[in-house]
Order: sequence, then structure tokens, then C-alpha cells
Amino acid sequence: MSRTWVVVPMYNEGSVVGDVVKGLLSEFSHVVCIDDGSTDGSSQIARAAGATVVDHPVNLGQGAALQTGLSFALRDPATTEILTFDADGQHRVADASAMAARIQSGEADVVLGSRFLDHRTKVSSLKRLVLRVAAIQSRWATGMALTDAHNGLRAFNAETAAQIFLTQNRMAHASELIHQLSELEPRWVEHPVEIIYTDYSKAKGQSLLNSVNILADLLFR
Repeated sequence: MSRTWVVVPMYNEGSVVGDVVKGLLSEFSHVVCIDDGSTDGSSQIARAAGATVVDHPVNLGQGAALQTGLSFALRDPATTEILTFDADGQHRVADASAMAARIQSGEADVVLGSRFLDHRTKVSSLKRLVLRVAAIQSRWATGMALTDAHNGLRAFNAETAAQIFLTQNRMAHASELIHQLSELEPRWVEHPVEIIYTDYSKAKGQSLLNSVNILADLLFR
């Protein structure tokens, strides 16, 4: 028997997180949202939708929220794998389910989502360039031949997740995670996923902002 926990970091995602949680619960029984100091009622909405919620009293950043979520899921002795999943509606539950299945089958210890293994995801030219540069930089730094080094949809078996300790609270956590995986040397694969850039996420400016943050991470860390 396997028990999968889905970790969902969230910050002011009240308008969408309820639907995200309900979608996940249609496939996964254990969903924990880490409310990273939201001020819009995200915590209450996620609870009402059926998620377990752990609250950060102040905003600490996505890296901190992910580490809290991993630590929480690992407190369950029955946990066999952990997925990370964004709260803004850009990830597909079907992709997460397929990634969990690859862990459960014993094929890999870590499955990393990539939007560049097929042509479903429509990415702006700027974001595509930034993500390509980030993947090349990650390959040089770690030896891991990734096509998408900054994808928030990931799956880990419990043994690997227990060895991850994120200390970079904000965007740099993505690079830190890959560096730690390169040192742990788990069996890893990439999995094709679709990122859905919605009107909501575009209105929040996440696509461009994340591109700028990734560039800053690469240039100044």
C-alpha cells in the first residue's frame, strides 16, 4: 500500500485554491496546503475544500513553505511518496498522478516535471529563453541533464524527501533543490507535464515575475 501526500505552498491564492484542492482530492487522499502568511482567507478556503492546512504566521517564501510541507508529510509514518504542486491552477492533476505512479512502480526515486518534453505548454519567448538558460546552468553546476530546472511539479519517494533540507526561502530554493539531488544521486527521470498559464496567473504577473526572479537567482546567488 502506498500513501501519497501532495504539498501545496500557497500565498494569497484564495480565489483559486479551493478548486485546486478539490481537483487534487479527486485523485489523492492526503493534501496539505502550507499557507505562507496569506491575508486573503486562503487558509480557510483550503480547509473548507478538504485540505489539511499548516499556517506560517508571516510570509517566509516558497522555499520555506515547501520545506514545511515536506517535513509535515514525513511525520506520517505511512508516507511512501510526496508530490509538490502549485496552488495557482497551473498544474494538471493527471500529470501529478502519472508522476506518482512512476514512483510507486519503482521506476525512479524522483520524478521531475518538464514543460519541454512535449508541445502542450505555450510559453512566451522570454520565459522560454530564461528557462532554457536556467536548465543549461543547472546542467553545468550539477551534471543533471534537465530540460526544465524550475518546474514546481515534482515527486519524491519518502526516503529521498527525508534527505532534502531547503534553506533558501525564495526563488533560489529551486536551484538549491537540484544541487541537493545531484549530491544525493537518486534514480531520477523527467516527466512531460503541461503548465496552464491562466488569465488569473497572467493577471498576477507570475510568468514575467518568475522569469526575472530566475535570472536574478542565476546571476547573483
